[in-house]
Parts: sequence; C-alpha cells; structure tokens
Amino acid sequence: MHPIARHLLALLPVALVPLFSAPAQAAGERQLLAAINDYRQHPQRCGWRTYRPAAPLALNAKLALPVGYSGALRPALREAGYQAGEVRSIRLSRARDVASAFDQLQDGYCADLLDAQFADIGVSRSGQQWRVVLSRPLAGAALGDPRAAGQALLAQVNAARGRSRMCGSQRFAAARPLAWNGALGKAAEGHSRSMARRDYFSHRGPGGDSPFDRARAAGYKGRMVGENIAAGQGSPRAALDSWLASPGHCANLMNPRFTQMGAAYASEVRSENGIYWTLMFGAP
Repeated sequence: MHPIARHLLALLPVALVPLFSAPAQAAGERQLLAAINDYRQHPQRCGWRTYRPAAPLALNAKLALPVGYSGALRPALREAGYQAGEVRSIRLSRARDVASAFDQLQDGYCADLLDAQFADIGVSRSGQQWRVVLSRPLAGAALGDPRAAGQALLAQVNAARGRSRMCGSQRFAAARPLAWNGALGKAAEGHSRSMARRDYFSHRGPGGDSPFDRARAAGYKGRMVGENIAAGQGSPRAALDSWLASPGHCANLMNPRFTQMGAAYASEVRSENGIYWTLMFGAP
C-alpha cells in the first residue's frame, strides 16, 4: 500500500505508479512462471532425490495473496473462492528481478517447485519482496454428479468387503456385497449438502436430526441404519481409504448385518473442508 500523500505534489507520482508498474509486474509474474515451468518439465536433481518431469503450473489470480499477508492461508484462499487441497506459501526477500527470484526458489525450495501434486500458482511482488503460492485445488467439480460418485463408491466398498481385514483390533471376515438403495442415497446426499452449505461436520444435523431420522425422512423402511462421514477427501477412493484406516468406520463398512447402502458427496468452496462425504448403511 502507498502511504497517504501529505502534499499535492506527492499525489501525482502515487497516482501514476500503478499505470506503469502493473503491466511490468504482471510481466514479471509470467516470466517467473515460465522459468518455473521450464524447470519442471525436465528431470531435476534436488537434494538426494531425482524428480521426474511434472505438468506445468497454471497462474491463478486467486492465489496471488499480498506479499505482506500474515494471516491464515487457507481461510484467505477460501474467501478468494479457492479451496486448496495442498498448499505451500513461499516468501522471498531481496530478489531484485525475476532471475534473482528464480535462483532463490531453485536454491531453497526446489522440492516444492518440482512437486507434481501442485497444479496452480499465484505470484505477487512488492519491490524486492515476492510471495509464491503453490497449490493443488481440492477436487470437486471433476467428480461430477454426486450420485454417480456414490455409485463409484458402492463398487469400491464392495471390493473392500470382499476380503477379510482387521479394523483396529477386531478381525472381520469377508462380507457379502451391498446393494444400492435409493432412499439411503437420498438421505446421504441431503446430509452431505447440509454439511457443505452450513459448514459443519457432524452425524447430527443442525436441527438435531440423527442418521436414522434422515433415513426415515427419505423413505427408508429398514430396521437398522449406520453412517460414515468424511470431509476434505478429493475422490471416492480417498474417502474410502480414510474410513478403512479408522477402526469404527471400518467396522461399519465390514458389518455383515448391513445389506444396503447409499452415498453422495457435496462441495462448497468457502466451507472449512470443501468436500463432504456421507455413506449410509441399512438392513431391511
């Protein structure tokens, strides 16, 4: 930010600087991006590791946080409309030009520059101070229809149930595959959407409703209901892996008494976790 001008003569340079510096600064961002992407497209040695070529980064204005920003990173990006899955912020000092900035990045942050998980980049500059933000967006739009993702999860859940496994200290034998139930799918979709839009993470809804209540409201007539929820996972596989790694969720998934399921996700870029999953089990 420019200091407030105290004299009339000081107003003219302050007013004119953005007209000339903004294009130059934007050009500097593009030049730094070009240097980074050229660096990523070739095998590189960094520390004790050799990195394979990585896809080019895309410049994203939502990641261009002010150089002097010192607050929490993820909330700031959410406010800008960007939900980060993984994110890394790098600040550089005394980098007088693009070449100097790139040299500092290459010398001190080569592993971050070469990390193939990052897809987007934001660059901001103030004098010799730079901020580079590298990020992988939280998958959401790429998942498509929530019910289609639920069907994909059905296949993966049944594959997991098809083999014996330990859930914590309890061993479960292989269980029969689950059948899709539309009412459970509707209840799961409604709860995922509620968590995403109201920004909470709980089995109990804001009005006090339980999984059993939601299943009944969706038209499910079964005698037993179970529910797994997850937040922040960018794919059905990632959600399933998180449940299998948790003894209680794994036990629900492997429970031979359950014969039906429904599942769905919902996303909201400005929510705390971005993506919310609900998997509902039932027994008629």
